[in-house]
Amino acid sequence: MCQTTVYLDEEKIMEDVIWVKPVAGGIQIRTFFDEPVFVKGVITDIDLLKHRILLVSSGKTLRSSEQEENT
Repeated sequence: MCQTTVYLDEEKIMEDVIWVKPVAGGIQIRTFFDEPVFVKGVITDIDLLKHRILLVSSGKTLRSSEQEENT
């Protein structure tokens, strides 16, 4: 299976995520059996090999060194 783990501001917020959708003001994420969850943030990194998606809270700015690490 290809589930992933989602982190918000470096804190794990949900495991076994199967669906991620950018929406106005944030991101919707869901697992197999749960309703979608809305997260107020933006995607900064998707690592398919490590099965993780990194989000940062909306309005939080990354330091330039963090931006370079995420590219």
